[in-house]
Amino acid sequence: MSSETITTALFLITAVVAAAVLINAVYPVVQTMAGTFSSSTHESDVRIRTDFKIIATFASQASGTSRVWMKNTGTERISASEISKADVFCGAVGNFDHLAYDAGAAEDLADGEWTDDFGSGYDLNANGYWDPGETLKVTAKTTIPPQGNGVYFQFALSNGIWRSNEFTAS
Repeated sequence: MSSETITTALFLITAVVAAAVLINAVYPVVQTMAGTFSSSTHESDVRIRTDFKIIATFASQASGTSRVWMKNTGTERISASEISKADVFCGAVGNFDHLAYDAGAAEDLADGEWTDDFGSGYDLNANGYWDPGETLKVTAKTTIPPQGNGVYFQFALSNGIWRSNEFTAS
């Protein structure tokens, strides 16, 4: 009878040690996977809540500039630094360029550059974010086709959300 007790105790101790080893091996993997899923879910949520719409456009061959106004129609606010990281493509339909961001004034743009007028009256509550309902004005300097010809404009945020529009040069 005492040999059965000792055998049962040894089996019980072995089972507890085996369970502890298994938990120590599996728990970090589960923890890492949970963090990855949580991060992916957050990024997807931000992308779903991010939306904007091009509401007005203007381009002139004489000045070589294009102006585009966009409204944040999503529920996610977009920081000024995210706006400056955006990709802007602009030019004649079928012959447009990727433009570089310039933080200076729209009047000082060189050919192949774009800037935003977000800080000058468009950031309604002056918090440095493109909040839902606020408008963003983008000015791009590039080769604009003659009046009556098509102009292509595309604005792409760093999270992959983009909008494009074709309109007629004035």
